[in-house]
Amino acid sequence: MEASSSSNKVPNRLVNETSPYLLQHAYNPVDWYPWGEEAFEKARQENKPVLVSIGYAACHWCHVMERESFEDEATAALMNEHLVNIKIDREERPDLDHIYMDALQAINGSGGWPLNVFLTPDARPFYGGTYFPTQPAHNLPSWKHVVLSISRTFKEKKEEVEDQASKLTEHLRSSNSFGIKKQGDEALYQFTKDAVELAAQNLLKTADTQEGGFGRAPKFPQTFSIRFLLHHYHYTGNEEALKQACLSLDKMIYGGLYDQLQGGFARYATDNKWLVPHFEKMLYDNALLVGVMSEAFQMTGKELYKKTVLQTIDFIAAEWTQAKGGFYASYDADSEGEEGKYYVWTYEEVTQILGPDAPLFCKYYDVSPEGNWEGHSILNRPRSDEEFLRESGLSPASFNDWLNYCSKALLEERSGRIKPLLDDKVLLGWNALMVTGLCKAYAAFGEDRHLKMAEDNMEFLWNTFWKDGKLWHTFKNDQLRYPAFLDDLAWWIEALIALQEQTGKLDYLQKARWLTEHVVKHFGEEDGIYFYYTADGQKDVIVRKKEVYDGATPSGNAVMAANLYALGIVFDETNWVKRARAMVDGLHQPTVKYPGSFGCWALLLQGLTYGIPEIVLMGKDLLETRKDFLRNFIPLKIFQSATQTSEGFPMLTGKSESTQPLFYVCKEFVCHEPVGDIAAVRMLL
Repeated sequence: MEASSSSNKVPNRLVNETSPYLLQHAYNPVDWYPWGEEAFEKARQENKPVLVSIGYAACHWCHVMERESFEDEATAALMNEHLVNIKIDREERPDLDHIYMDALQAINGSGGWPLNVFLTPDARPFYGGTYFPTQPAHNLPSWKHVVLSISRTFKEKKEEVEDQASKLTEHLRSSNSFGIKKQGDEALYQFTKDAVELAAQNLLKTADTQEGGFGRAPKFPQTFSIRFLLHHYHYTGNEEALKQACLSLDKMIYGGLYDQLQGGFARYATDNKWLVPHFEKMLYDNALLVGVMSEAFQMTGKELYKKTVLQTIDFIAAEWTQAKGGFYASYDADSEGEEGKYYVWTYEEVTQILGPDAPLFCKYYDVSPEGNWEGHSILNRPRSDEEFLRESGLSPASFNDWLNYCSKALLEERSGRIKPLLDDKVLLGWNALMVTGLCKAYAAFGEDRHLKMAEDNMEFLWNTFWKDGKLWHTFKNDQLRYPAFLDDLAWWIEALIALQEQTGKLDYLQKARWLTEHVVKHFGEEDGIYFYYTADGQKDVIVRKKEVYDGATPSGNAVMAANLYALGIVFDETNWVKRARAMVDGLHQPTVKYPGSFGCWALLLQGLTYGIPEIVLMGKDLLETRKDFLRNFIPLKIFQSATQTSEGFPMLTGKSESTQPLFYVCKEFVCHEPVGDIAAVRMLL
């Protein structure tokens, strides 16, 4: 996906970028700059405010604002006269996005994309907003009015601008002040079952018990909350937790959030019933959903989850996997300038394609002459397959054959449409999340192709993102851009640990240890236990932020706490174990009170409370035994397997090397006699 250049358009500075989102703006009449010193030097010399406009390639309203304002000659002339304009891809620079989104939320109480924030020439924010229309509407001023007003205020009320910029910058710094504990301090370790139960009840209070999910529209998948409830059921037998977790997954799968024909989930639903998605598809959402659905299958055996996982992975393999093994970032919400056009159908189209099969197909997928969205139909399943089979009188086998035939016909027709734009950059962290998801799928279903995808991708990541003595964040057109961030490395370590579990390859653990040492050294607080989002050598941010909330992706700090605990056990690094426990303890109160925002912390708090078992499988010819064991659902565990003892890995030392594979199980500081079958292991756990 490149910029739409033409002979009568002059490119701006973004034409030299690799980001598909920035390249979309490379032929705007706006004099865009990429983030960098050149733009701020111009602002200082000309005494102008700086506009930082942040978005991403799959963002529908980013495209709307571009079409309405940034492609308009008169608007662009106004922006060029009064502002210095910087365009940022939030997926390339999540560090800057975090900083200025926090500032916007302090200004407005909410945020979103496009993110338009105004800075002083020294990069401090003083005003911001999201989408602005061309004419005043929806209680929003016009974009031209905003540009002129900001310019006038900057010139005529400089003291007020400086005061606001100072206050917002101080707010950004003070928001980092949580959890200041020295690493050697005695932690409280409030890991009680009562606290976990309270967290579960607080989460369930927000649950939509009719339509699944949590809270009201817009609805996001919230995979961490679902995982927490699945794990909670495993530990406690709480049926309400299992019911809400499965209801949420079922409703997402049956709804328009899921691409019923090809697989893959959109980013979120705009309604309570999961019918109308914001049609963009993101790699990270699908990676996280593959993982949680695989766990749900292990727990319930529900074929719906297996079918959805397999179809979603097939979609990623076919559409988002480059030749070298990297996974692309996303599909746009729009095609041909219209949101969702690629995915929706009219009743007439379906009837023409399917002929006599159309009435039953339309009943199954909620297709009607009037449509269910803007005169079109978004394919969704108002009833379960079991209900549909009872109503239609079809047998399961004939139903599956019929549905595959109809779906193939519509997919063939859809292949002739113009696809949504592909963001073909490769992001280290999102790829690592997909590796972890693939490992969970392999554990649940045992399909070797999933493990191969994961290992091929991991080989690609090592060959690509560790270059010239540096770790990088994004890759496109054989170019690496921007230093790796905490999330990248935390998720990469997590993926290495997951791959080691599935393969027994110790090299993955050695790499995970090396990366962890790098994170501790270069991202750790000077006097605390948490980690900054940016490395110590990065100088182009006004503040080094610590991020602890889960957003659409897991908190890098929470994942690092889990990594430190697991690797601390594996390598007998007691300081890492203590630090992990202290990190969880330091956020105990908000985790219990607001588990929907601290889902990954809640998962680890729950695991530490109920005990995270340490399991070793040792013996010859253990491949099938390992696969059989990993097919079982164990919420959190530390697992190694090997044919023989290995120096440097304490969990593998002192074990008998026998022909028959043996399991060695330790939990809550107690180790048991080795056992030879999986049923015995389950009893010990």
